[in-house]
Order: sequence, then structure tokens, then C-alpha cells
Amino acid sequence: MMRFMPPTDAQPQVGDVLLSEPFLDDPYFGRKAVLICEHNEEGTFGFVLNNFISLEMNDLMDDFPEVETRLSVGGPVKSASLYYLHTRPDLITDSIEVVDGVYMGGTFEHVIEGLKTAALAQHEIRFFIGYAGWSGNQLMDEIKSKSWFVTRAKGDLLMDTTLGEDDVWKHLIAGLGDDYAHIANTPPDPSVN
Repeated sequence: MMRFMPPTDAQPQVGDVLLSEPFLDDPYFGRKAVLICEHNEEGTFGFVLNNFISLEMNDLMDDFPEVETRLSVGGPVKSASLYYLHTRPDLITDSIEVVDGVYMGGTFEHVIEGLKTAALAQHEIRFFIGYAGWSGNQLMDEIKSKSWFVTRAKGDLLMDTTLGEDDVWKHLIAGLGDDYAHIANTPPDPSVN
């Protein structure tokens, strides 16, 4: 049996990835993948993985080390704040593990120093402006209304900024299994089909 809608009984956890249903008409979340970094009774916090912007880190912060990486809009909340994921807890202290080998936050001075000295490779960190957030049971209500698929992803995919925006979403949807693979090729506007 082919499936088209997300199941309504998913129980998201830290490290899961939310995949919007194919026709979600939302500028921040339509065809997006959101890594959940915190989830509890007070709410949910995460980063949109596939919403890139054409700005350099030096456009945002003076004297930032030269970095060849794509900057992501992590979500609509606190869009003037910078966040980051990385794979170097040995270098960036006070970070929190989100998924095996992928950490959130930590001492920002260590990020700057690591980039300046090249101890922190550019593929070992990715930056987000803002974050995605849900209060209380808001995310669970959206899952029950079939707005989100819930899955897991490996750290290398979470850190990859070379893929196209649609590629991340399609790859993870197809990875849900044969019952869902057809969704990955569904056009954003079904009337175009």
C-alpha cells in the first residue's frame, strides 16, 4: 500500500528530523527538513537544514574568519541571532550532543579561534540564522494534523551544505521506505503534474 500522508502517532525526539508534508504552503517550512535539537513539555526547538541564503558570514559579523560555507535560515524565531552545529566537541567546549557526532552550540570564542587557526575545518561546522520553535504541544498538534513526517538522519547529511534545498527533503522522504518513495518526486504544485 502506497502512503502519502504522514502518520499521526509519531513521537519526536531530540535528533529526529521533521519533514514537511509535500504540499505544506509555508515560506519557512514548505518542503523543509528540521533537525530537532530540544523537545520537552515546554516546547520544541530546531534548525531548518535546507533553507540557504546568499550571505557570507563576513556580511553578518565584522572580523569573522574567512569561511567557505553556506549560511542557513534556521527558522523564523530570533532571526537576528546566530546558531551553529558542529562535529568538534573536543575543540568547542560546552556544546550539547544532538545526534551521534553532531553537537549544538558551545563557546563561540573557540569557534572563532578554531577557524582562524584552521584547527576547525569548514565542513565541521554549519551556521544558522534564527531557529524553528514550537510551544507546548504545538508540534504534536501539527503531527496529528499530518503536517510532518518524523525520521532520523546521519550526521554527515545533517552537516552537508553542498546539497540543493530540495535534495535534502527528497533524500530523507525517499529514505522512509518504499511506501513513501513516490512522495519524493511529487511536484510542489500538483496542478503542474
